[in-house]
Amino acid sequence: MSEIREKMLERFLKYVTFDTESCDDATTVPTTEGQFVFARFLENELKAMGLSDVVLDEKGYLYATLPSNSSKDMPVIGFISHLDTSPDMSGKDVKPRIVENYAGGDIVLDAAENIVLKVSDFPEVESYKGLDLIVTDGHTLLGADDKAGIAEIVSAIAYLQAHPEIEHGKIRIAFNPDEEIGRGAHNFNVPLFGCEWAYTVDGGSEGELEFENFNAGAATFSIQGRNVHPGYAKDKMLNALRVATDIVTSIPAAESPECTCGYEGFYHLMGINGGVDHASVSYIIRDHSGDVFAKRMAFMKEVEAQMNAKYGEGTVVLELKEQYRNMREQVEPKMHIIELAKSAMEKAGVVPQVKPIRGGTDGAQLSFMGLPCPNLFAGGINFHSRYEFVPVQVMEKAVMTIVNIAAGVKDLA
Repeated sequence: MSEIREKMLERFLKYVTFDTESCDDATTVPTTEGQFVFARFLENELKAMGLSDVVLDEKGYLYATLPSNSSKDMPVIGFISHLDTSPDMSGKDVKPRIVENYAGGDIVLDAAENIVLKVSDFPEVESYKGLDLIVTDGHTLLGADDKAGIAEIVSAIAYLQAHPEIEHGKIRIAFNPDEEIGRGAHNFNVPLFGCEWAYTVDGGSEGELEFENFNAGAATFSIQGRNVHPGYAKDKMLNALRVATDIVTSIPAAESPECTCGYEGFYHLMGINGGVDHASVSYIIRDHSGDVFAKRMAFMKEVEAQMNAKYGEGTVVLELKEQYRNMREQVEPKMHIIELAKSAMEKAGVVPQVKPIRGGTDGAQLSFMGLPCPNLFAGGINFHSRYEFVPVQVMEKAVMTIVNIAAGVKDLA
């Protein structure tokens, strides 16, 4: 693996120095200039590697091709990662370091400020004893989500170039902005990409292989109250905040994110805003089952009707919208792409861990845009936080998984 490690590490440690935090409030594409700066750097790197069809469009979407080295007619496949890091934690001035041959126990990130990655808080870290862990200095996230994925894809392409004996078809790669704020697939040019299927390299721990995600919706209850002087309020005041609390107590608390796992869906209270005269309550709604998701969405309409029956017609107005759907229905008819990934992992010494995503992914939106797109592990742990880390050896296995997928396509031709 040493052949992969040196350049892969060099790439990753360089990539995380770019500040690419996305911004949900921005209307530009990409939402931050730092993503474009990083995309231009990658554009030059891919051109220097000799890739063809290297295109960086005006919205920060970068595409490139590794041509086929085979005379066989093979499906064109792709690998995708995102440029941005989460706005949940600063990604500016990231200072990574490598904890070599991790011996177990707490990892001090900043001794002066007593910032510590504690086993008591993150017990999973001890499952990586003996590996080399890339960590932060405790003041920023690391950016393994998804710069580990980018480094792995680029390193896999470089490995295939250095090993022409590995027969493969045409391979497309793409790096897109603004995934962390749910816009990554919005301007992705699927026809230009030109693949029969692709994989996002954006998963977490070793072996993760995901082709199921939540069906997702959003609900906002707008409440019109009636405010009068509290000293003269009897039989006149309608306190919008009290209506808001009534809405919240009408929705099952046991079906919230903190009470659910696996395939269980939830209603997630996102915000209560306002005052006596006007208030709003916002939720996101998630479920892997399309039928149960539809029932959850319908339940929110029932809550609206109940509130209006209780407080007066028009008091509560519900805005309900669907955000994205479970990609399983798009991937399931083509399960050979999942079997190919599982086989590629096993050849890389990885035990596949097929599991549902308790969230969304660019791959879900791309799958409904005509590009079936399951998700592969990139190796990062504790995404979006100062405690984020990634094991170097797991990144190496991710590189070889990509290589093995590329090599395995010929067996499907």
